[in-house]
Amino acid sequence: MLEELTAGFPILSSILFLPLVGAAVLWLLDDEDMVRTSTLTIALVEFALSVFVLLRFVPESAAMQFTEHVRWIPALGISYHLAVDGISVLFVGLTAFLTVLVVVYSWDTIRHQVKLYMMCLLALETTTMGVFVSLDLILFFVFWELMLIPSYFLIKLWGGGAERHYAALKFVVYTLLGSVFMLVGISLLNINFHQWASLHHPDQLYSFDLLELMTVPVPVSQQLVIFWLMFLGFAFKAPVFPFHTWLPDALLEGPIGMAVVLAGLKVGTFGFIRFSIPLLPDASKSETVVMVMVVLGLCAILYGAWMALVQADFRRLLAYSSISHLGFVVVGLFALNYQGLQGSLLTMINLGFSTAGLFFIAGFLYARQQTTQLSAFGGMAKQVPRLATFLLIIGLASIGLPGTNGFVGEFLILLGAFEARWWFGGIAVLGVIFGAAYFLWYYERSMMGPLGNAVKGAMSDLQLREMVIAVSLSVMIFWIGLYPSPFLRIMNGSVQALVDRLHHEKAAALDRSPVRQGY
Repeated sequence: MLEELTAGFPILSSILFLPLVGAAVLWLLDDEDMVRTSTLTIALVEFALSVFVLLRFVPESAAMQFTEHVRWIPALGISYHLAVDGISVLFVGLTAFLTVLVVVYSWDTIRHQVKLYMMCLLALETTTMGVFVSLDLILFFVFWELMLIPSYFLIKLWGGGAERHYAALKFVVYTLLGSVFMLVGISLLNINFHQWASLHHPDQLYSFDLLELMTVPVPVSQQLVIFWLMFLGFAFKAPVFPFHTWLPDALLEGPIGMAVVLAGLKVGTFGFIRFSIPLLPDASKSETVVMVMVVLGLCAILYGAWMALVQADFRRLLAYSSISHLGFVVVGLFALNYQGLQGSLLTMINLGFSTAGLFFIAGFLYARQQTTQLSAFGGMAKQVPRLATFLLIIGLASIGLPGTNGFVGEFLILLGAFEARWWFGGIAVLGVIFGAAYFLWYYERSMMGPLGNAVKGAMSDLQLREMVIAVSLSVMIFWIGLYPSPFLRIMNGSVQALVDRLHHEKAAALDRSPVRQGY
């Protein structure tokens, strides 16, 4: 079992429930300006707490840190167990960072039912944080399902598309369908634990705790059944090709804030590396599972890139681009080696800056032209040079230009893919080429050349709040691209422990640093 480092103050519970308490406070306010100011204050405090956790996190360690563990329903083996390690801690900071930017973006773009919108946004932050910090599978499942409630209303009530009601319903139905299978898989893990504990540990017959479940052997045949059940839950939510059909609708019809969360926070693929692979190592490395998962990832890379290449709407292009990028993540995960897992984890973080950043840019374009259709653009760099510059920076990060964050993650994935099988990497490289093609082709047509007839004569460049968003994302893009070491050091210990578990090697020595206290 992994070592756990506790804290003297429930910092993760504070991070988890602060947005929810903030949403309740907003309910008491009537003035819209006060609602906006209060939401931004709550989001900034949440971000400050997340940065504090990142700064106090012990790098190069596989230990679970800032642990909070309370028996919740002992008779069923359900506990309130929160912790972060190198796999999850960066997602906590990313979630808080993106929430701040979404609040800043929404400041003057959301004009109706402002209070309800901000409450839904904070509720979504709480449920998303819960997914990333929960170690009990039932607790994780509760937050996983609760994410649907604010997501549904954000798409349905504040989406700009005519089909937003259909998109919201489709998103919920797809996710619920996958969750049913995942819950069955979680239950089978608990049943297996019960059968083992009845013989070896009769004082605790049930458990849904990740760390306790990892200590119990699961027959390979049963692992395979559980893997595919949990696969459906994570695949629908990710979404993994071919379960992706809800994503273009949700990203096109929903508000920009929701698109940023869906495209920037990869909760589905996080589920694979957090639960499926460590709990079911023999199934995860079986030939059938590896081939199916990698082939699905490669199909996603090529299909998403090809579909993006022919899109005339920028937001729909980004939706298919997101599917392609997710394919890289899947290929890296199921290369099942150090470079592949590390690259996939870093790419999931990177997409929170690049893909989410491009959706912010799409929102900036929509605010000026009231559409993201390519026919409404042409030569805009002459009128809005700052917007064109940041679109180029974030777009180049998205296609993996050296010096940007996208290059580091994709390079590690390709290394892992070539190490696993040469043709994994050979096919994946084609996605890099197509990625450059669809972005540069769109950029040339929308920003360069003569001014398009549909472009409005009077158009302002990026405003202060828009500049804050663009600069913040660009700083992170270049930081990770030019100096990724701090981020890699955070995840190294946990990734190595996962690789050791997969290959049945002696567990890596855990960091024995003194427990950090005084919070």
